[in-house]
Amino acid sequence: MLATGVDLVQVNRIEGAMARYGERFLTRVFSDSELAYCRGRAPELAARFAAKEAVSKTLGVGIQHHDGVDWREIQVVSDEWGKPSVYLVGKAARRAGELGLRTFAISLSHTREYAIAMVVAE
Repeated sequence: MLATGVDLVQVNRIEGAMARYGERFLTRVFSDSELAYCRGRAPELAARFAAKEAVSKTLGVGIQHHDGVDWREIQVVSDEWGKPSVYLVGKAARRAGELGLRTFAISLSHTREYAIAMVVAE
C-alpha cells in the first residue's frame, strides 16, 4: 500500500498556542527530543506539527479523535545533518502495522509565516 499526507500550518497559529498555553501545549504535542531540537523556534515547531498531521493522514486517522492517535505517538527526529525521519509508537505504530506501512519518507519546509510537511508511506 502507498499512502500520502500533506499539511500546511501557519506559524502564527503555533506562536499563539505557545503564548496562550505555554509548556502545557508544547509537552502535549511534542516529544522531549523534538522540543530539544527546535529550541522554542516556532517555524521549526510548526513544521513538526504539520508533519504529525501529514503522518496521521497516511494512517487514515485523526489526532486525538475517536480511534485516532496521540500527538506524541508521532515523532519527527532529525539525524546529525538535520534530515528528518518519522518514529511511531503506541496506537500510531499499531495502525501503521495494520496498514502494512513500514517506511515513511518525509519532507519539511518553513518560512516565517508557513510550515509544510509532505509524507509518503509504504
